[in-house]
Amino acid sequence: MSAVGRPGAAPRREATRRLRRLPLHAGAALTVALCLFPVYWMVATAFKPSRDIQSADPQFLPRTWTLEHFRTAVQADGFAHFWRNSLLVTAGAVLLSLVVALAAAFAVARMRWRGRRQFVLAVFVAQMAPWESLIIPIYIIARDTGMLDRLLTLTLVYFMITLPFTVIVLRGFMTTIPPELEEAAQVDGCNRFEAFRRIAFPLLAPGLMATSLFGFITAWNEFAYANFLIIKNQDHRTLPVWLSSFQDTFGTDWGATMAASTLFALPALVVFLALQRHVTSGLASGAVKG
Repeated sequence: MSAVGRPGAAPRREATRRLRRLPLHAGAALTVALCLFPVYWMVATAFKPSRDIQSADPQFLPRTWTLEHFRTAVQADGFAHFWRNSLLVTAGAVLLSLVVALAAAFAVARMRWRGRRQFVLAVFVAQMAPWESLIIPIYIIARDTGMLDRLLTLTLVYFMITLPFTVIVLRGFMTTIPPELEEAAQVDGCNRFEAFRRIAFPLLAPGLMATSLFGFITAWNEFAYANFLIIKNQDHRTLPVWLSSFQDTFGTDWGATMAASTLFALPALVVFLALQRHVTSGLASGAVKG
């Protein structure tokens, strides 16, 4: 009797495979724990009383839970105003990026025109360029054109940062949609725009969700440009810049600082939880197709 036909051979092979995967699972669990621990410590500190935060014997779990630090953060001068600034800049950049990238991805994926491959290569190069290397040129342009200290400038910069990635993902995702579907709609009487809007656009939902999440997190967390382009008009600062001076506002009140940081992280977490069902398929399709 062969080994394949022996009773109990399949369970033994499965047990062997699980044993071989154990180091990978352990490494993955350790990586997740290391990445999540700073986030946990931030949230736990936000709920600890000040005496426990300053204690020489740190506790992993708060002995006493308090919301005082959250009240202090919410009542701080400018919290709601800078929250609104961040939301306006982020939403504007994401919407603008989606509209322009959708048109560019359609042109690249569905049309044949001279220079199309060079355009795609230029988009990839723009995506690979580090954002920090553009701070000085963008600052000089904004200064010479009178665009410093404006939320519109930040919106355009974040739009520029998120646009290459959005074009790449949407182009790759669009190539997975058979053009015959749009051609069939055109045969039935739709023009090219109507065929795209009725047939292809609904199928792009996972790609749109994935790129929206990337754009939101990128623009919401960005600090360097907001710090360099908003100099004189402090009312146009965003939450990351405001958080950098939060410690000065509250002195050594680390509880209030961690509470404000927790509140700052909540919108990105909510957006991720709302879109996470579509993110994996959108990123995978945009990364490996086309």
